[in-house]
Amino acid sequence: MTHLKNAITVLIICFVFLTGLPPVSFAISIPDEKKLADQFMKMMHDEKVILDDPAANHLINTVGQHILTRLPPQPFTYSFYLVDDDTFNAFASPGANIFIHRGLITALSTTDELAGILGHEIAHAASRHVSESIDRSKIVSIGSMAGVLAGVLIGSAGGGDAAQALTVGSMAAGQSAMLAFTRENETEADQKAFSMLKQTAYSPEGLLDSLNKMRAADFRGIEGIPDYFKTHPGTGSRIAHLAGLLSTYLPPEHPIPRPETYDYDMVKYRLTGLYEDTGKSIQKIETQLSSDISESHRKACHYGLGLLYARENRREKAISHLQEALSFDLLDPLVLMELGRIYTIDGQHEKALGLLTGIQSDPILGTMARYHLAQAQLELGDLLSARKNLNQVTATSPRTFPRAYFHLANIMSRENKTALSHYYLGVYYDMIKDWKNAARHLTKALDEGLDDTDIKQAAQERLKGISADKPSS
Repeated sequence: MTHLKNAITVLIICFVFLTGLPPVSFAISIPDEKKLADQFMKMMHDEKVILDDPAANHLINTVGQHILTRLPPQPFTYSFYLVDDDTFNAFASPGANIFIHRGLITALSTTDELAGILGHEIAHAASRHVSESIDRSKIVSIGSMAGVLAGVLIGSAGGGDAAQALTVGSMAAGQSAMLAFTRENETEADQKAFSMLKQTAYSPEGLLDSLNKMRAADFRGIEGIPDYFKTHPGTGSRIAHLAGLLSTYLPPEHPIPRPETYDYDMVKYRLTGLYEDTGKSIQKIETQLSSDISESHRKACHYGLGLLYARENRREKAISHLQEALSFDLLDPLVLMELGRIYTIDGQHEKALGLLTGIQSDPILGTMARYHLAQAQLELGDLLSARKNLNQVTATSPRTFPRAYFHLANIMSRENKTALSHYYLGVYYDMIKDWKNAARHLTKALDEGLDDTDIKQAAQERLKGISADKPSS
C-alpha cells in the first residue's frame, strides 16, 4: 500500500507539469520537494522514458548549464533530461529537473531557440512555481484531480477514447480555476528568461522565435496543438509581451563566446534519423536536399538519411549517405561512430574497427563507440578486447546499454564460464524487466557456483530484489 500511495503521489505531481493541473496537496518545503523529486526521477527511469543519447544530452546540458551561470546560488541542483517523445513539449519537474522532449528539438532550428525554451523552464524552477502550484491546489476539487488520474491510468491500460474523454473533461473542470495564476507564472518565467539570456552567449530572441514558429505552423484541431501550448498557456499574450521586451534589446558589442557543443542541425537530424517515422522523414529530407541549402545543413541531411535508411535495413544507401556526410568533415565523430555501427551490422567488422577505435576515447561518444566496437571485436573472435570494452560500458552506462550484459554472457559461454554466463543473462533480463527469466538465470548462476564473492553477493541481492518487489510473471 505504501508503494501505491507513493506512486499516486508521483503521478499527481507529474500531471502538474504535463497537464497544467495542480494536485490536491499543499505547499512543500525544499527538503520535501527534493524527496518528491527523487521519487519522480525513479519513476521516470523505471518507465524508461528518458532517452540517453550522448549527443542530444551534451547539447541540452551545455546550453542549460551555461544559462545557469547567470543565476545566484540555488537550493536545487539543476539537471537536464531528454524525453523519448515526439511531441513539442518541455517542463520543469520537482527539484529543478528540466525535461525536453525530442520532438521539441526536431521542431526547432537553432541553438538560440532551444536556449530560449530552456531559459524559460529554468526560470520556472528558480521561481519555485512547482511549490506555488501545489499551494494553489486547494481551490481545485478532489473529483477533478481524481478524474485526471483515473483517465491516465485507464489510458495507460488501453482505455482509448473513453479514457481520453474522461481526462479532457476533468481538465476542463479544473483548468479554468488555475488559468490566471499559470499565465502570471508564464509571464514571470519569460521575464526572468529574457534577463538571463541577455547575459549569455545566446540571443533572447530565440524564445520569441520558437513561440512564433509554433504559432505559425498549420495545426488542425485540438489534437494538433503542440503540447507546449497546452502546458504553457497564454501563448498569444506571451508573444506580445516578449516582442515588447525585445523592441529595445540590442545585441552586445562583445558577445560572450559560445560553449562548445555539437552543431544543432546534426543533433536535430540525428534524433530524426534514429527515432522518427522513416517513410515520412526520408521523403522530407530528400526534398530538402534537392533545394538550395547551406553546406552544414546538407551534411546534416545526409547524416539523418543515413540513419533512416539503416533503420529500414537499406544499408548500402545508409553507408552511401553517411560517407557523403563524412566528406564535409572527415573527422566528425558523430558520423564516424554511426558509420562504424552500420559497418558492424553489415558484417564489415574490420572497417568498423578502423572507425570506432579512434572514437572510444571521445569524452562524449566514447562509451557508445566502445559498445559498438565490442560487438565488432566479438564477431572477429577478439573476446578479451570485447570483454574489456563491455565491462567499461556497464561500469559507466548500464541503463543505456543493457544488452552489453547479454554480450558478456555470450563471451562467458564461449569461455565455458557457465555460472558467469547465467549471471550476466540474469542482469540483462532484470534490466529489461523480464523478471521471470532474470530470476531463473540468477538462480542458476548461484547453483553453478560464482567464484567472485562480490559478484555472488550482487546476484543474491538482485535476486532478492526481484522476489520482493517484482511480479512473478
